[in-house]
Amino acid sequence: MARASGVRAGARGGRGSRGAAGRDARAGRDDAREPREATASHRRTRQSPYKMRLVIDQIRGKDVNEALALLKFSKKHAAKEIEKTLASAVANAEHLAREADTSVDVDRLYVKRAVINEGPKLKRFTPAAMGRATPILKRTSHVEIVVAEREQREGR
Repeated sequence: MARASGVRAGARGGRGSRGAAGRDARAGRDDAREPREATASHRRTRQSPYKMRLVIDQIRGKDVNEALALLKFSKKHAAKEIEKTLASAVANAEHLAREADTSVDVDRLYVKRAVINEGPKLKRFTPAAMGRATPILKRTSHVEIVVAEREQREGR
């Protein structure tokens, strides 16, 4: 059923007030200028989020090549898992570009978003004094990395 007046649609506020035409126009504009992004995630990594965040904070916002080099030579165990996820995100960016029949410059990719979320805890028990059992929580992490292509500057 069509609305009689545009005033009523606007009066409802927020949600859906633009209609389909507004969404289509906005989507066309975003596709033309939006930088390409690719994501990768690794769920249930067997390391605590606290230890993983120490490493991921070092690469957030850096170029992909610089981040991979930093992770390659890091002594932390978390760096190995994050390096795999970052390499997967780069491969996903190349795959998406190939599917869209465009090219992606890997040297212009950077780590746009990198987060470590807490995964499910593995609950274990260890023996304690007088026949008791003490719980042990083995923490896991979810790694999420988004890489995007940097905007090309006009000066270059």
